[in-house]
Amino acid sequence: MRRRPTRVTRQSVAAAAAANNAASGNSTVSVEEIENGEVLQSSRSQGKGPRKRTAPAQSQRDVPDSDSEEYVDPDPDPDPASNTPRVKRRKMVTRLTEKIAIRELYARLFEKPNAGPEGSVPTTLPCINLPARTHNVTYHHPLLLDGREARTSLLSWFDGVSTARNMPWRKAWINPSAEGEDPRQRLERRAYEVWISEIMLQQTRVAVVIDYWNRWMARWPSIQDLARAEPDEVLAAWRGLGYYSRATRIHKAAKSVCKDKNMRGLLPGDVEELVEKVPGVGRYTAGAIAAIVFGRPAPMVDGNVLRVLSRVMGVLGDVKTDKGVVDLLWEAAGRLVKAVARDRPGDDDIDMLNEDNGEEPSDRPGRWGQALMELGSTVCTPKPNCSDCPITSSCRAYSEGLQLAAKKGLVSRPTEKDTVADIEDACTFCKPFENYADEDDDDQNRKTEISSKQEKSKTRVQATLQSFAFTQTMAASTTSAEPEELPKQDTVTLSPAAMDVIANHARKFPVKKIKKAVREEETLVCAVRRNDGRYLVHRRPEKGLLAGLWELPSHVLNNPKTSTAKTRKADAEKYVVNLVDRDQSMGMVRVKYIDDLGSVPWLFSHLKLTMHVHLFELDSHGDFNDDLENGGRGGAQSRWSKAGVIDDESMGTGMRKCWALAKEASGG
Repeated sequence: MRRRPTRVTRQSVAAAAAANNAASGNSTVSVEEIENGEVLQSSRSQGKGPRKRTAPAQSQRDVPDSDSEEYVDPDPDPDPASNTPRVKRRKMVTRLTEKIAIRELYARLFEKPNAGPEGSVPTTLPCINLPARTHNVTYHHPLLLDGREARTSLLSWFDGVSTARNMPWRKAWINPSAEGEDPRQRLERRAYEVWISEIMLQQTRVAVVIDYWNRWMARWPSIQDLARAEPDEVLAAWRGLGYYSRATRIHKAAKSVCKDKNMRGLLPGDVEELVEKVPGVGRYTAGAIAAIVFGRPAPMVDGNVLRVLSRVMGVLGDVKTDKGVVDLLWEAAGRLVKAVARDRPGDDDIDMLNEDNGEEPSDRPGRWGQALMELGSTVCTPKPNCSDCPITSSCRAYSEGLQLAAKKGLVSRPTEKDTVADIEDACTFCKPFENYADEDDDDQNRKTEISSKQEKSKTRVQATLQSFAFTQTMAASTTSAEPEELPKQDTVTLSPAAMDVIANHARKFPVKKIKKAVREEETLVCAVRRNDGRYLVHRRPEKGLLAGLWELPSHVLNNPKTSTAKTRKADAEKYVVNLVDRDQSMGMVRVKYIDDLGSVPWLFSHLKLTMHVHLFELDSHGDFNDDLENGGRGGAQSRWSKAGVIDDESMGTGMRKCWALAKEASGG
């Protein structure tokens, strides 16, 4: 008999903890009997004898770092008689029981399906009620886990398109056991190449990264070459990619990896070790290195993959800020890459879900991770092209869209009966569908009417029996009427109107957050030129926006909304005079205002900046000190530089535009 699933809520976590403890052979645990992550055996459950401590019920290594933070009482009470320890204990109990419940939930979501006749995987799927979209939590079981065919389809698709965008860092997998060149040397270089490419690709388009990566590798072909580079050289090479702190972290990490006695220039192949020992490497970058370079079954989850998995699993959630949703998709990614790693020609699909099967290093994990990312960046985009997708038969969002198209009469299908999900096991990951159901529907209806009337040429897409099957699962068990037979074909022909309905539905996954208005700021950028032709430049702090880059002296306006050209000129003059007064080495100095050179708008991810550029000239009869303050390159944080030197300086793109205005106004 099929086990009735339990609802995972805060009200049931205590029961889940008790069930988990009983299953492991321990005594029953009450809320008061868990303290500091340890189980206290109760004399009530043992029959007699005092309570004693046993080993922790779960290893702390299984607990995400973000969940293991120390509880801080928001209202501390210095009274020794206060009940603060009990409050802390209850907080930890809640976390522990929630983690146990989540583990039970994952076990139900990702367990291998019940085998059908002759060991086949059943094609009946949990149903969903449209358009209300009420469903059980088990609806989110990834269909890609149920058979190797769909996984192979995605890998084959990727093999056919992997060279289309000419990414130079995509190379054949290096088998460490193969004969030939020293495997350590080959792995060292390959890991370095993948690492640099993954860091560059963060928040940056592939087309932009290609040229930067090629120039970087030509200048520093090995991690040892990078470790020997000067910080300013690295920042200058990164100029234009943005998020300059990435370049600083890469340089520091290269030095650390080369100095480490164990690594000696070779990045580790283990995800946890990469995150722990290499500065600036998170679990995504670590997963990419482990999978692509070392052939380990590690998940690679970026924004594109989160979007793909949200649609494949039908999770209508926030993949940016909802930790529960993000953790669910990461868990799914981990299970999938392990299944792919265990796939071997001639093996049975059911056995692929057996955790006892070996996971020997191969090119499959790396190809799989890159395939998901490629799919998300080229096909399963925010506005998806579902007709080109190789895994529609395993996609929940596609199946739901197909069902909606059938309700609109755009797809021939048998009649079906919607069923209501079990309220005790209702999904809590998904947002209420009614909040998003009407998005773009009016425009979609107009497109559908036009497409239906015109009856243009139709597109043949993958719409298998599995795409319809989930709408039949529970309907068959709640009615005695025999459902009509499904079409015998492996595929059906869908009209452009039907594909529009499907793609429009898929667009709703994942939910879109309303972007916050970016902060606006205005600054005065003052190009200060001496009578010998040198300009004053400052170095930004080592932390914060544009950390460590050089810039022309700048001053933030306190009240930009009330500023005028006249007030900005006065503020700029005052700012430059103060700068000159701080430098006592120039003797008698006269500050001369030259011109207002215009404004340069520049947009960061969180800031809309307007830079008002002013040109000044200094007339001094004293001896100049080119390095004003100690601490930067050559011992200076501020210095006077020639125009040609500034051209090659590590400077942000927006500030470089300001420099171009000053240089042009000076005739240089």
